[in-house]
Amino acid sequence: MPVAVCDGIPTRYEVTGDGPPLLLFSPGGFNAQLENWSTFGIYQRLRLLEHLSQSFTCIVFDKRESGESGGRLERIAWDDYAVQGIDLLDELEIERAHLLGGCIGCSIVVNAAYDHPERVQSLVLYSPAGGGSYRATQLGRFADHLAYVEEAGLAGVVELARASGSTFAQDPRVGPWASVLRTDAAFAEEYAAHDADAYRALVQETAETLFDRDTVPGAPEDVLRGLAFPALVVPGNDENHATSAAQYLAEHLPNAQYWDVMPDEQTSDNAPQRITEFLTA
Repeated sequence: MPVAVCDGIPTRYEVTGDGPPLLLFSPGGFNAQLENWSTFGIYQRLRLLEHLSQSFTCIVFDKRESGESGGRLERIAWDDYAVQGIDLLDELEIERAHLLGGCIGCSIVVNAAYDHPERVQSLVLYSPAGGGSYRATQLGRFADHLAYVEEAGLAGVVELARASGSTFAQDPRVGPWASVLRTDAAFAEEYAAHDADAYRALVQETAETLFDRDTVPGAPEDVLRGLAFPALVVPGNDENHATSAAQYLAEHLPNAQYWDVMPDEQTSDNAPQRITEFLTA
C-alpha cells in the first residue's frame, strides 16, 4: 500500500472506488488501522467500505500510532489526529471531502470539521465512542501503562511491545505507542532513552486531553453548535459506544439527522444505503 507523509508522519493509506471523495477515520481506538473497516466489530458485518466504494472514492488510512503508520513521542490531542487526515487530502490533491468516522474516529471528524471547515462537505458519525464507562476504561489503561513504566522503565516497555503483538487495549502495559515501537527501530531507541519523568507527564496530559468528558471525548457543546455541516449520526449501544454519546452529538449539531436504529438492526443492506442516501441528498 502507498505511504504519504502527513504532518511529518509516514501514513499508510488506500484509495478505492470512484465518485465524490469520502475520507474515513478508522474505528478501533489506539489500533485504528484501515483494515478495521472490514474486520473490526460491527464494521465486519456491515461491510461499509465494500458498499460505499461503489459510489464514492473512499480514502482509508492507519491513524498515527496505529497499524503501519508512524508516530511521534508527544502529547497528543484530537486535532493532531485530524490534521493527519487533512494532510492526506493535500497529498491526494483533494480540496474537499465528506468525512466519515467510526468509533473514536467520530471525535477526530468533529475536530477536523472545526479546525478545517473549508475542507469538509458533510459528516457521518457512526457509533461514536463515549459514555462514562468508556472514559473510565480509557483512563484506566493509561494508569496501568504508567504503573508498568514505574516497574520496568521505558526500555522494559520497548522490550514488551516488541515481544508481543498486543494492542494498548489488549495489554495496557505496552502503551499507546506500541505499534511504532514494533515498526521503527530508531523511534524505539529514542523512546527507551526518553526522560521517564517527562514521559509520565506527557502520557498523563494526553490521557486528560483526549478523554476529558463523559459524553463524546473532545466535543464540547459550543464547538458542536458551531458546526453547520449536514451530519448523520448513527448510534452504538455498548459500554464503549453508549447510545447517549450519539444522542449528545445529534442534539448539539445544528444540522444533524439521527438514524434511530440500534446496532442489532443495522445490516449490510440498510446501513450503507442510509449513508449513501444522506451523502447524495
